[in-house]
Amino acid sequence: MFNILTIIGARPQIIKSIAISRMIKEKYSDTFNECILHTGQHYDEKMSAVFFDELGISRPDYNLNVRGGSHAYQTGEMMKGIERVLSEKHFDALIVYGDTNSTIAGALVGVKAGVPVVHVEAGLRSYDKRMPEELNRIATDHISSLLFSPTETGLDNLRKEGFRADVRQPDFANGKKRVAFHCGDIMYDNSLHFSQKAEIVCKDWFESLALPDDYILATVHRAENTDNADVLRDIMEAIISLSEDMQVIMPLHPRTVNAIKEHLGEEQTERIYNSHGLRVVEPLSFLQMTMLEKHSRMILTDSGGVQKEAYYFHKPSIVLREDTEWIENVQVGASILAGHDMTRIKAAFEHFKSTESDFPQIYGDGHAAEFILDKLKDWLEK
Repeated sequence: MFNILTIIGARPQIIKSIAISRMIKEKYSDTFNECILHTGQHYDEKMSAVFFDELGISRPDYNLNVRGGSHAYQTGEMMKGIERVLSEKHFDALIVYGDTNSTIAGALVGVKAGVPVVHVEAGLRSYDKRMPEELNRIATDHISSLLFSPTETGLDNLRKEGFRADVRQPDFANGKKRVAFHCGDIMYDNSLHFSQKAEIVCKDWFESLALPDDYILATVHRAENTDNADVLRDIMEAIISLSEDMQVIMPLHPRTVNAIKEHLGEEQTERIYNSHGLRVVEPLSFLQMTMLEKHSRMILTDSGGVQKEAYYFHKPSIVLREDTEWIENVQVGASILAGHDMTRIKAAFEHFKSTESDFPQIYGDGHAAEFILDKLKDWLEK
């Protein structure tokens, strides 16, 4: 029996980890004993705890309650807490997801403690080192022992940086060898699993919204969009403009709510909350977001996760960034990078309103979690 420590902190990581936890219970309960550590990075009840309740997963075995602060402070506090846990119990591997401060904190402590680090969602690159997420994902890849990329492009990125897929390479103090794989996307696993449940659980809630057949789902939360007053003003003005043509529903992240209060004037704030075609709602559960994504006409977002979920449900997405780690979406024409420029955002909207997009299968077959656990089991047994 191998002891596995899973590190989560942000909402997307909680959801990603479900696929692995579910597969351990279904098929690998005699092989893996999983403990879950929640750093507390997303500590708002609606952004964190609700997902454990709604999706039927176990509450964390450890909760560090690291809340707020600068990137350095937050990462440092997480590292201290994770180190305490590793000193109290033996773990054979440590799993981290994605590109947040929780990810890099877990990876750094694990590799220094000689615990093999498993990076799920490895190899993604935006090639914009102004993004904290880009720095986190690059550093995590280069100190991880097992790397699982959701796409072939991610694996190609790793090859460019010296990794060789399926070929063992010298590793760290734990004495194992490094290896990278293309596994498909575990979020696709989850979307297949939970989309039918969403239709049942959220049916009455969705009908109560009384949305038209064609509507836009919008999400804005990244620091580069919320922390710059001019950028936030441009994005919100574009959303208001689009809402005059098509209904927009926008769940607001707590960071965005605070940024609107801090950066935007009274007149624009009034229009955000009271425009006829723009409906602002509080943060939603995973199943509620799934319903809105499935039934939308198109999606406007700066979220990497939402870009992928849009693709799973064959919805075109307008990306409020200048680059994306999910470049495949752009290459096949399912996403358009529009930044915060109103002209580009409106042009993307007009394009998708009049053009049908193609959605070739690029995120695997829905069995990524099983693939990951098979490879981890084989690796640990050697």
